Amino acid sequence: MVKVERSKKERKSEYFDRFISAVTSYSRVLIVNADNVRSKQLAQVRKSLRGRASILMGKNTLIRKILGTMISEFPHYEKLIPHIRGNIGFVFTNDSLNAIRDILVENKLPAPARAGAIAQCDVTIPAGPTGMPPEKTSFFQALNIATKIARGIIEIISDVHLLTVGDKVNASQADLLNKMNIFPFSYGLKVVLVFEDGLIYPASILDITKEELLAKFSRAVSAVASVSLAIGYPTAASIPHSIINGFKNLLAVALATDITFDAAERVKQMLATQRANVSAGVISASQEELRTAGNEEEPVEKEESDIDLGAGGLFGSDDDF
Repeated sequence: MVKVERSKKERKSEYFDRFISAVTSYSRVLIVNADNVRSKQLAQVRKSLRGRASILMGKNTLIRKILGTMISEFPHYEKLIPHIRGNIGFVFTNDSLNAIRDILVENKLPAPARAGAIAQCDVTIPAGPTGMPPEKTSFFQALNIATKIARGIIEIISDVHLLTVGDKVNASQADLLNKMNIFPFSYGLKVVLVFEDGLIYPASILDITKEELLAKFSRAVSAVASVSLAIGYPTAASIPHSIINGFKNLLAVALATDITFDAAERVKQMLATQRANVSAGVISASQEELRTAGNEEEPVEKEESDIDLGAGGLFGSDDDF
């Protein structure tokens, strides 16, 4: 079977159709960064998202052109044009954005350090044998790493902190990590922006939990209610408080006067019952104190005759006479 090579124009037309189909089929878009992601890894991500999302990668110039032509039909997609820069792609979905983001994170793979890459984490080379022959000693000396030769193998004397988060990996550091089979970094599709219902927001929004969102909403409602009550401007947040405060004022007037109504009458009955219980408790306590006081006996004072005057010591013994 002879494979027919498509022209560049045909490939662009096909990509345009796929992009428009994704826009009309899905309501949510994750804009992802694909730096250091290989084609095999991308194929695995597509497989994991099958039936739940569609991934589209392409040249930025072509994507901008497509977005420009579809503005008349989908005007809110114009907001994406300024963000089409760098090695990016689109993940179209109707599923939960958090669930799709979690799948992307799960498909990260360890990768060797490359010269020019930015360190994602601190990298420390542990002390111990490196498995390299003695002729590689100069390689470690160039990196100021103290070594020794043990049993014909180069051995690192102590742990070496090679990279800090944000450092740029140079050629020597990358070569050393590769020679020691250390893969300190992991790469995958990283969500940078979220596009939903014509709104664009950063990927950090996806990290907010439901509990945190409810807590923020509760604090906002409380702030609105406080301001509304302070300036006397009724709002949906302050009206319940205004009603309660009004009821408290009416109840205070009813308790201080003969004016009454159903709710006030119940409160008056409750207060009367409480006073009666308190009074009964005070009377019972007083009676108990009196009963206890009556049962107490007066202490018997010791008679003088019973007091030891130390007679023997005072008059002396018989032998003294």
